[in-house]
Amino acid sequence: MRWIIKPKPEQNEIDRLAAELQVEKLIAHLLLQRGINNYQEAKKFFRPQLTDLHDPFLMKDMEPAVARIATAISKNENILVFGDYDVDGTTSVALVSSYLLNYYPNVATYIPDRYDEGYGISYKGIDFAEDNEFSLIIALDCGVKAIEKVAYAKEREIDFIICDHHRPGKNLPEAVAILDPKRADCNYPYDELCGCGVGFKLIQALASKRGETLDDLIPYLDLVATAIGADIVPMTGENRVLAYHGLKVINSDPRIGFKAIIQQIKKTVLTITDVVFIIAPRINAAGRMKHGQHAVNLLTETNLEQAQKFAAEIEKFNLDRRSLDQQITQEALAQIRENKEEEGFTSVVYKDSWHKGVIGIVASRLTETYYRPTLVFTKSGHRLAASARSVKGFDVYNALQGCADHIEQFGGHKYAAGLTLLEDQYDTFKKQFEKVVSETINPDLLTPEIAIDAPIEIKDINPKLMRILKQFAPFGPGNMTPLFMAERLQDSGYAKGVGQDGAHLKFAVTQNGYGPLGGIGFNLGDKLSMMINRQAFDAVFSLDENEWQGNVSLQLKLRDIR
Repeated sequence: MRWIIKPKPEQNEIDRLAAELQVEKLIAHLLLQRGINNYQEAKKFFRPQLTDLHDPFLMKDMEPAVARIATAISKNENILVFGDYDVDGTTSVALVSSYLLNYYPNVATYIPDRYDEGYGISYKGIDFAEDNEFSLIIALDCGVKAIEKVAYAKEREIDFIICDHHRPGKNLPEAVAILDPKRADCNYPYDELCGCGVGFKLIQALASKRGETLDDLIPYLDLVATAIGADIVPMTGENRVLAYHGLKVINSDPRIGFKAIIQQIKKTVLTITDVVFIIAPRINAAGRMKHGQHAVNLLTETNLEQAQKFAAEIEKFNLDRRSLDQQITQEALAQIRENKEEEGFTSVVYKDSWHKGVIGIVASRLTETYYRPTLVFTKSGHRLAASARSVKGFDVYNALQGCADHIEQFGGHKYAAGLTLLEDQYDTFKKQFEKVVSETINPDLLTPEIAIDAPIEIKDINPKLMRILKQFAPFGPGNMTPLFMAERLQDSGYAKGVGQDGAHLKFAVTQNGYGPLGGIGFNLGDKLSMMINRQAFDAVFSLDENEWQGNVSLQLKLRDIR
């Protein structure tokens, strides 16, 4: 890994903020790095308030969206809430449908089949709406590029309200309203919401017209926090407020569907990391292995016994997903080695029998292994479908634009995208993708970077520091867990490999007579030789708490050593 120490704020600024907030200089240093310069900003950061959320009517097209829903209700129209099969899509559908059903019965949900219909708004979904006399579709986490499909619906006298957060194309669909803070003509103050976040702004607007307050919407925030964590959007601005309060709901009074999942995992307090790695994969597994509607059913269920049945079903999907993902990852790694492709700028692999539902996870694993832009293809009907993942600092979406001649369709973000192409285009596309990436990527980006917030000494690590650092949560892009570097550490003689085949590293370090302080390095067992025999080493770590038999102790969570 390349160790990069983030620029240190000016010392006089650190001194000023430390005095103003009456905190340690290290805390002031970390806050300034996060763009927090005074007492007011620090107060908003440490105590996010729902009143810090923006007026939803600042979003372009919010008035026509709310008016069209009011018309549908007054005319007794049927409303179809449509969303994608991933976590952001299914939580959005659960959010908007359950809110509307509180006061209007003619609402149903629709999640497209991942394999039959693919990503986004589908003709099959519009046909379903026509056959069942739905005249309004609210599309969530998708639709901003669905020009032909929205036109197809219009011919059938079906209106669309689109709530999306993806980058729009040059032209927009002819929908009644398009809520998307990434629209060039939208002046909404915060443009990093996820799809469920945009859905929340819609229900916030609807609630305000009905005389409800933000307090009335708190029960929906468990869904929003889950989508924010799973979609890896920045943990700043409104996202931070929504995630902070959503986590409180998850830990104090979650909806029945979440309760059923939490009962299975037997964890008392969940952090945003737990939401991302424990709750989100289970919700995602429904759409990957069976159908996303199973996730919506769980998230909207109000009977605990029924929710427990749904959760058990979803847990089985998740276990199946896990074993498939391990098997396909091994096959994909073998394919890269057999084709001697470890040296290129990209990893592109294909097998027609790979399960479409897990190729995104496999692409992420390959990116972790070889650290370069990666595509995993499988057969999907008469075409090939792929999931793309990128490395920090490289826009894979732009790279795919450079290969557009060989692609049927693609969509996504800077770091993750999906595409389909005709089978006879695969080899040409693969060569073109390698060419585009090799010509545009900075070679430094092919070595993983670890960004260090500040140097620290063992003598300065104490429970008071940990208490304040915990209040920096929830963590995510734009507000990552603070990472520290300490130099010339020595193991106190206890370093050993633990776990299967000694995969993890357990140790206790001293520095200049201070310590010992325990630590754990997950998947760093191969670094044991650098620690033993009291050799001096430098380390990058975050601070963590280790709970063992009711006792809580501070520990280092190691990221790398040298």
